[in-house]
Amino acid sequence: MADADLDVVIRRLAKQQNRDIVAAAKRRRDHYAGLAAKAKDSATKEKYRQIARATLMQGTAAAKRLQLAADNAADSYARSIRNAAQEAAAKKTVKKAKTPAA
Repeated sequence: MADADLDVVIRRLAKQQNRDIVAAAKRRRDHYAGLAAKAKDSATKEKYRQIARATLMQGTAAAKRLQLAADNAADSYARSIRNAAQEAAAKKTVKKAKTPAA
């Protein structure tokens, strides 16, 4: 991993965090779905079902925002490295052109 580019590492970590967030949201959804199944009256059952739906929706939205932010950071890093490499190459060519031929 020492030779890996930082943008690849950022994307890999974000993908793992994304999986963890979605899995946690699904566990919470299942918990509330279980409570809904055990509920005695229909109002309580519907309340737990709504909480389960909202939990999963908010969890997936958070995961998407995290993934988008990580992609933006990785793209920005890759672009800055690419621009720095181009500038360094341009400076080398300018230095070679300025040296007088002997």
